[in-house]
Amino acid sequence: MIINTGGRTDTVQYYTKWLLRRFSEGYVLTRNPMFPNKVSRYELTPDKVDCVVFCSKNYKPILPHLHDITDRFHTYFHYTITAYGKDIEPGVPSIEESMETLKELSDLVGKQRIAWRYDPVLLTGKYTISRHLETFERMAEVLAPYIDRCIFSFVEMYKKLEVNMPEIHPFSVEEMNLLAQGLGSTANKYGIRIQTCGTNGDYTRYGIHASGCMTLDILGKANGIEFRNLKHKGMRQGCHCIESRDIGAYDTCMNGCKYCYANKNPQKAFENFRYHDPDSPLLLGQVRPEDTVTQGVQKSFLKGAGNGKTSH
Repeated sequence: MIINTGGRTDTVQYYTKWLLRRFSEGYVLTRNPMFPNKVSRYELTPDKVDCVVFCSKNYKPILPHLHDITDRFHTYFHYTITAYGKDIEPGVPSIEESMETLKELSDLVGKQRIAWRYDPVLLTGKYTISRHLETFERMAEVLAPYIDRCIFSFVEMYKKLEVNMPEIHPFSVEEMNLLAQGLGSTANKYGIRIQTCGTNGDYTRYGIHASGCMTLDILGKANGIEFRNLKHKGMRQGCHCIESRDIGAYDTCMNGCKYCYANKNPQKAFENFRYHDPDSPLLLGQVRPEDTVTQGVQKSFLKGAGNGKTSH
């Protein structure tokens, strides 16, 4: 199975101590977002986990201890660095600081295990197409030697976003093509493989690949391992990723990004943080008497997994 540590919250930035303890103790509990009284247990051991996938906007807190996980598990890292400032991403470090941290991460784990995420791409009066292309090129020039690929997507215009960001300007088809053409050209200039993520539309004519951002092919090549040829069901419509189990929780990320889909509102995350105990197997709170804890299914995707999994 694939463990995802950062789909619901920025676990690395705000819950590093908890995350490290879970891998040290060898198991984690996670609540079902739809049925809060249902809790799943997953073993965090090399024989049960094929790969651990991270996604964060700030890896600085975990860098000194990351080897505790990378020494035992196959891993892959998504590092989100966008063109936005504190006006849209108040809890995220500056572009310059983020790029320096990505370099440090790359030195520790190898460029083949790092995807730079430039998403979501959105337009406002301040963040125009020209600004995106200028910022993207500045970043691509610096990051090219340290990454495996770049992943981008256009923002999804869901209702909550229209309320949180009234200044947002919906993309036209022409604007999407113009931006995709510019991103593809710049990526090609610096030798970066660029692909979309969950974006409907074909931009292959601009040198942009259409692929899931968490496929067995990507994870396998990054770690020098071979997976079985399995259908990728995806996590939502338009997604081509392999299924995974997320150990985080919604309404817990304190980055405060205005486009966030994982928080009902920014304040909710700060309120929930009061219930976080680094020693608890759950990200928030403890197991309650009314909870039902069941062992989660952990099937290996590795080729020849029946003969035993070999960890690196």
